[in-house]
Amino acid sequence: MPQGVALYVGAVLGTGLLVLPSLAAKAAGPASILAFLVLVLVSAPVAATFGALAGRHPDAGGPATFALRAFGPKTSAVTGWWFYFGTLAGMPAASAFGAAYVTELVGGGRTTTMALAAVLILIAIGVNVFGVHLSGRVQLVLTGFLTILLVGAVVLAAPKADTANLQPFAPHGFAGVATAISLLVWSFTGWETVTHLAPDFRKPKRDMPLATGISILIIGVLYLAVGGMTILVLGPRAGETQAPLAAMLGEGIGTSVRVVAAVIAVVVTLGVLNVFVASMAKLGAALGRDGALPRWLAKGSQSGDVPRRSLLVVTVGTAISFLVAILTGFELEQALRAENACLIGIYLVAMAAGVRLLPSGGKQRWLAVLATVLVFGVLVLAGWYLLFAAALALGALVYLKFSKHSGAGAAEER
Repeated sequence: MPQGVALYVGAVLGTGLLVLPSLAAKAAGPASILAFLVLVLVSAPVAATFGALAGRHPDAGGPATFALRAFGPKTSAVTGWWFYFGTLAGMPAASAFGAAYVTELVGGGRTTTMALAAVLILIAIGVNVFGVHLSGRVQLVLTGFLTILLVGAVVLAAPKADTANLQPFAPHGFAGVATAISLLVWSFTGWETVTHLAPDFRKPKRDMPLATGISILIIGVLYLAVGGMTILVLGPRAGETQAPLAAMLGEGIGTSVRVVAAVIAVVVTLGVLNVFVASMAKLGAALGRDGALPRWLAKGSQSGDVPRRSLLVVTVGTAISFLVAILTGFELEQALRAENACLIGIYLVAMAAGVRLLPSGGKQRWLAVLATVLVFGVLVLAGWYLLFAAALALGALVYLKFSKHSGAGAAEER
């Protein structure tokens, strides 16, 4: 269970923490604190529903399995594709967050950042070659170190906080807050990732909800502390810096802290990549087993197995994503919002599955209903980026239609 908390915190308290407080401040000014608060409040019932579903239905498919049991193979395939391929598309962005801090320290441009980002992903892949149990122990160390660093950053910067920096509070009105929320969605995704690892918990029904509850508390406090302190310490400059944590620490210590900031960035990035690689590998095996991807991938979907075939596909897919990013010109914000649209779609399907699968009349069912309504409200903010999610959904349905190993047949086999 402690490893579960570490995996959750590492997945959700992710690389967005390195840059997104600045982008949110640019969009909404001090009112970006409201965006953080809204997403913390939305996350609580969403995370609780994921924990309850994973505890009752532990399977490497995660949300795709919830969708299969609630709505059938087509919805399951779409949900799986959203995570598997949507996350692959966003891997260069996720790793570039931390790599940018290191580039700031050692010097270099975009090429250096992309090369460092690739190295960070290769480390995460290397850890996962040995299975999720080693991955979980590594994550425990990374998350403990990260929590100490973040608390230290907030405490050191606190003496420089100035409430005058809260004015004007909402220079761009509600539209600015809405934009900040759509950007910060990335910072609050990750609850779905650990559900893919539920079968590897000793007692999923007990440990998953407990790990989720502890993680909600830790993540909510740290996000509000870092987001709020960024505004209070940096003021108008919060929306101008590309490294808000480094700038905040610099104000608190009064000297250059690029080394400390780079260490934090690397720890955060490795933590996120470690969890996402583990989850994607397990999911790919489950999708192969259920017919949403080639049957060749199915090996490794059972508890304790290492899905090395799926991990190979994740490695190749990530390499392709990097190549596309390099050839087309890397736009961080656009890549994030496209992946966010897929993740919000996963959340909406999973919450709706919770309404159908969790015991009627109980607290968990009502939390699932509330979470469904809240996630739908966030989905509307995705705008045109939903077209990317729609394209992946179409691809999943076309694959099912022409695949010999159909999703329905796989479901019957199970």
